[in-house]
Parts: sequence; structure tokens; C-alpha cells
Amino acid sequence: MKYIALICARGGSKGLPGKNIKLLDGVPLIGWSINTAKQISRVSRIVVSTDSDEIADIALQYGAEVPFMRPEELAQDNSPEWLVWRHAINYLESHDNENIDAIIVLPATAPLRSVDDVNSCIDMFEKFDTDSVITVSEASRSPYFNMVVNNNGYSSLVNQPKSQVARRQDAPEVFDMTTVAYVVDANFVKNHNGIFEGKVKSVVVPKQRAVDIDDLMDFRMAELILEGRL
Repeated sequence: MKYIALICARGGSKGLPGKNIKLLDGVPLIGWSINTAKQISRVSRIVVSTDSDEIADIALQYGAEVPFMRPEELAQDNSPEWLVWRHAINYLESHDNENIDAIIVLPATAPLRSVDDVNSCIDMFEKFDTDSVITVSEASRSPYFNMVVNNNGYSSLVNQPKSQVARRQDAPEVFDMTTVAYVVDANFVKNHNGIFEGKVKSVVVPKQRAVDIDDLMDFRMAELILEGRL
């Protein structure tokens, strides 16, 4: 199959300014994703989608391609990531005559992923009849036990179970989606509007490899994990 590794990294980040090129253990966050992609034998190209010249320059230094600059309308705070994926696929197919089976999305914000995590996603994508494979980690909160919503000033469980749940272990098992990796059928991206419109499989990843860096606290946590202090 023809896989393209896609790393999406826009220049604007309000939670942690300059996030995608912030140095973690001496390597910019985007460099971590590129270095992982370079170790995946089934990846034919590593493509970065960005609106930032600085990010583009660093991506090139680490061995990725930047065949286009992301349009401004897809680089806003509210720009759907799905449309960024679709734009990349359409560009590569129309400009480079690529015939892409699937994209492997490796967000720059999950630097602690392992090569095995990504290969497990690809293996599952190839083994099962599925449109996409996502990564998840064990959730510490459950909508059936200790996650609440407020209605008319009163709190209630997000999902009310049919019978009383006294322990979290007795509630249905739930997981947090992570940004470690996504493997998604290219035609599915072009013809649908979100992952859960199709058939989805998931790979469970340990929490210490699933840190998603959105703010300074997340970044500090990643540093502590790398230092062996967490």
C-alpha cells in the first residue's frame, strides 16, 4: 500500500507560543515526528503541512518535504484538521500524480510516541476492514461514573447507567483519544467529514507515550518523562 506520513504544524499556537518548534531534549517538536516517520519502512514520503516559513525550514532540515504552504483559511484557530488532511491529499494527487492509499498522521504535539505504536496502527489498518485506526489510552475519568454535566444548575452524570455504579471498575471501559497516530484511508478523507463517520479501530498506547502537548504544563510533563522522573 502507498502510505504518506503527514505532519500538520501551523505557526499560530496560543496555548504554548512557538509550540511546534519548541526544543524538547534538544529537538524541536516537529523534529520528533519527522524522526519517527523516517523509521517507518512503509512510509513513502514525509510531508509537512504548515503556514509558517520557519516551521517549513526546520522541517526541511530534519528531512521532510514541504511541497506546499497551507492556505490561510486552513491555518486558523478553528480550521478543521480534517480539511487540512484533505487539502494535503488533493494537492499531492493533483500536483504530484500520487496514488495514495492512506495517510499516517503524526501530530507534532505527541513527541513521545514509539515507532512500534505507529507500526501497530498500520498493521491493524491492513488486517481489518476499517476506514481508520486511531490511538487511545486508558481514561482516568468515566462518563458513567465521575464525569458530570450541569443542567439547570444541578450536576448529573454525562451518561446515566441503567443500574447504579458503585465503583469505576464496574462502569463500561472507556478510553481517551490520543494524538499519537492516525491511519486513515485517503478516499475516506476525501468523501467524508470525520473519522467517526466510518469504521474505526483503535490501538491502546500507554499514557506516558501519549502526552499531547498543548500548553506549558504538558511540555513540562514530557520533559519529566524523558528525564525518568515520571
